Amino acid sequence: MVTPPAADDAEHNPLTTKDGWRRFAHDTPTCPPLLPAKEFKGLSDHARVAYNEPRLDYHARLAVVATPTVRSVFTTGRRLVLLNRHQISGRRGLIVTGQAGTGKTTAITQLGRNHELLVRQRLGPAAEGRLPVVYVTVPPGATPKMLAIEFARFLGLPIVRGETQTSITNAVCDLLIRMRVELALVDEIHNLNLATRAGAEASDQLKYLSERIPATFVLAGIDVAGSGLFNGIRGQQIAGRYTVTETEPFAYGTAAQRQDWRSLIASLEDTLQLHRHKPGSLVKLDRYLHERTDGAIGSLSQLIRGAASEAIISGSEAITRKTLEAIEVDQAAETARTERRKTRKPPRRRRPDADAA
Repeated sequence: MVTPPAADDAEHNPLTTKDGWRRFAHDTPTCPPLLPAKEFKGLSDHARVAYNEPRLDYHARLAVVATPTVRSVFTTGRRLVLLNRHQISGRRGLIVTGQAGTGKTTAITQLGRNHELLVRQRLGPAAEGRLPVVYVTVPPGATPKMLAIEFARFLGLPIVRGETQTSITNAVCDLLIRMRVELALVDEIHNLNLATRAGAEASDQLKYLSERIPATFVLAGIDVAGSGLFNGIRGQQIAGRYTVTETEPFAYGTAAQRQDWRSLIASLEDTLQLHRHKPGSLVKLDRYLHERTDGAIGSLSQLIRGAASEAIISGSEAITRKTLEAIEVDQAAETARTERRKTRKPPRRRRPDADAA
């Protein structure tokens, strides 16, 4: 039997559980104030460790930047929730798709977080007992029963060995209806392989859940069209009901694209709590940062958060290019950087006779 974690383990609950989601939705990182320079310099080693710990925790969870993708997903998702509120069937959904590291999960979880906070703000005490949002991920090689179990795990429903798919599905649907769920977030949708019987049946299960549960379904995954989710009769049904939002890395080709990239860096830089960091110094490294991250928001966030932690631990209290060079990012970004270096043309040498002329 699968049972939820004990209450004293609540802080370790993942986002794919009711308690973990609630912590995420209501827990806003507190920005620790910086001590005056003289006080900071006079800290003992023990006091410095105690002072640094909240800053390390804060930089590990830097506030999410409202990128164009985050804003687009929120606007579209919010509109669909309102349109679906009184729909009995044929509710419309949203698919967020793109390359890894382009902010898909961040976008849908921020949509869910904002929606939950709006519901609780609007209803006040009447929101108690409601579950405005559910968040699950599709496991690799998903079957219909595995998908139902993911929803049951989020809800904390115990699963008895040998329990049937129908029994689990009915329990999940009945509870979600009673708890007035309005938004169902389903991540890692590329794990549904419609080319296999199990994957096709899991897709049917997801469609069935979206019909039974009066909620707006938002799906996210890598290259959803390329994974075959829109192929065949099943795919046509999905394509006919879902709006698609594409996520892409930040480009750097035009002046407008470079300005968007700099604005993103500036937003992240403004959140830093470091004693000796010079404001604007990261924005000046915009070309370098794009080269290091290939324009992926996930890679940029990892790089800056890692550099901020290193600046605190080392005592430098500033992020420089040297600090950034010491931080490793994901393999996809590193590979893209290596490929660009290989294809970059060497500078043309001037001919000796040209200098003489």
